[in-house]
Amino acid sequence: MHKKSQLTNLVPPKEKAVALGIYTHRSDKWKAEQSLEELSTLAITAGADVRKIYLQEKPRQDPAYYCGKGKLEEVKEFCSGHEIDLVLFDDALSPAQMRNIEKLLDRKALDRTQLILDIFAQRAKTAEGKLQVELAQIDYFLPRLTGKGTALSRLGGGIGTRGPGETKLEFDRRRLRERRTRLLKQLENVKRIRQLQRSSRSEIPLPIVALVGYTNAGKTTLFNRLTGSKGFASPILFATLDPAMKSIRAANKQLILISDTVGFIQKLPHELVAAFRATLEEVVQAHLLLHVIDISNPNVDEQIDAVRQTIQELGVENKPVIHVLNKVDLLESDTSMLQSFRNRLGDVVAISAETGQGLEELVEMVAKILTDFWQRIQLTIPLQEQSLIAQLHHQGKVYGKNYTDGHIELDVELPKKLAEKLRHYSLP
Repeated sequence: MHKKSQLTNLVPPKEKAVALGIYTHRSDKWKAEQSLEELSTLAITAGADVRKIYLQEKPRQDPAYYCGKGKLEEVKEFCSGHEIDLVLFDDALSPAQMRNIEKLLDRKALDRTQLILDIFAQRAKTAEGKLQVELAQIDYFLPRLTGKGTALSRLGGGIGTRGPGETKLEFDRRRLRERRTRLLKQLENVKRIRQLQRSSRSEIPLPIVALVGYTNAGKTTLFNRLTGSKGFASPILFATLDPAMKSIRAANKQLILISDTVGFIQKLPHELVAAFRATLEEVVQAHLLLHVIDISNPNVDEQIDAVRQTIQELGVENKPVIHVLNKVDLLESDTSMLQSFRNRLGDVVAISAETGQGLEELVEMVAKILTDFWQRIQLTIPLQEQSLIAQLHHQGKVYGKNYTDGHIELDVELPKKLAEKLRHYSLP
């Protein structure tokens, strides 16, 4: 008998990395510093340890090397002396830049897009999420395939090489394109299923409220607090990839549907917005958006802008929005700060999803904005139609009822679409 070897360490060692970014003008340096700080946080989420950050002022990206070639030589020297595995770049790199950089550095290089793709590959749990990540990976890698289909060895494994399509990404262009076609068909099927689910919801029309916001703004914590769910809430970036939907009672006791969605981020790769379109359809279909904002974050203004840009890309910028200023429990009392947000943003409510502070006001504001969604109507319904009577009690708000000979008279507030369908039961 052979003695089994003992597995002493199941956690892979962290990859050592450096991060590099550029800025075009001295006045933009602070923004570039914040962006690199966020890139470092993304790296930690992916499983890397950023040992040093490089920042260079440059009027425009070098078409061959992104930054100056001399800066890359400096980075290479540091990497060689400190056993660095990975060099991260804060912007999207062209295929030519990626090839030149990896050749000069003689080690793996990743841009921001690929780092985010890697995190999504780790986080996706559902079959749909994995399909979306793989599609985004293929769209990213296809233009970067070089040689005769040997493209993606990427100087070893680790960050940037894993994901649902990991082994498939070794195929040549033709097979990748065939795979992409199959993925699109599968995602179209997912979309059709979602549309069927939505049409079944529209048979019993309820208003949909979608939570949107920057990653780690506290959307899932708020979703859990409002619905009593136990979704995974974490300070790591992109903790939520797969959407969730639950019903709650609004302040007027009416049922509404709340949807939790993937977080947005600055420089969110277009490949991800496109691939996750099926998931983000919940945002497109929503009647009201709750833009959850981490008011304690020093980069709050940039995060608000990033979310607005993504909302515009989805074509839903004209939907009603409540700006939910979250994490007020982490701030010292500052009414002037809250007032400045009200002046700039419009409908604003300050809350703490963690403690529950301000949630009552938020639910009241949701009900107020959705007022036009419901209609009060008087109905007389035969008592034998018990399922309909139960439905009206469940989905409507009953103000009064009266039993007559074989009928029940209801004074009830209902979604307008449902009220129209039941118009023939209305009292004369």
